[in-house]
Amino acid sequence: MAEEAEAQAAGGDGAEGKAPKGQKPILFIILAVVNMLVVAGVGGMLYMNKKAQEHKPGVEDVIQGEHKQQEKESLSDDFIGDLIPLETFLVNLAGSRGRKVAKINMEFEVKGEDVQEEIEKLKPKIRDMIIIILSSKSYAEVSTTDGKDHLRTEIRDQVNLFLTKGQIKQVYFTEFIYN
Repeated sequence: MAEEAEAQAAGGDGAEGKAPKGQKPILFIILAVVNMLVVAGVGGMLYMNKKAQEHKPGVEDVIQGEHKQQEKESLSDDFIGDLIPLETFLVNLAGSRGRKVAKINMEFEVKGEDVQEEIEKLKPKIRDMIIIILSSKSYAEVSTTDGKDHLRTEIRDQVNLFLTKGQIKQVYFTEFIYN
């Protein structure tokens, strides 16, 4: 009986000793394979995402293209279209609580009779939109040359959204007074 107990103890120790040693390399191999599959999957997703972004023009590309087109139009000095004068705009500047007022006269440069007629029909809508833009600007924004250029571009782009028969080529400030 003592011999059987020793044999079982020896067999039990041998079985316990071999099983963990035999399972460690198998477990290690399985974890390594799973890890490599996860890394390969993440790498594949990043590669596919990069490929998808290369083929789609982003917002930055559209903005740059529009900016280049506007520069081309502004550099072409040979175009002098018809000028449409607008009535005087008198607005309170933003953040001034009525203490800063701007008085602005402007003209639109357009090409074609159809655009002129369309602007005449939409004048109340255009004036409303321009008043909203002007009154949203602070004194600091409109007192610099860059601020006025940005304002000119913003007005042109917003008015062009309304027009269907043509486009405004340029906005000219004929009077710009603020206190």
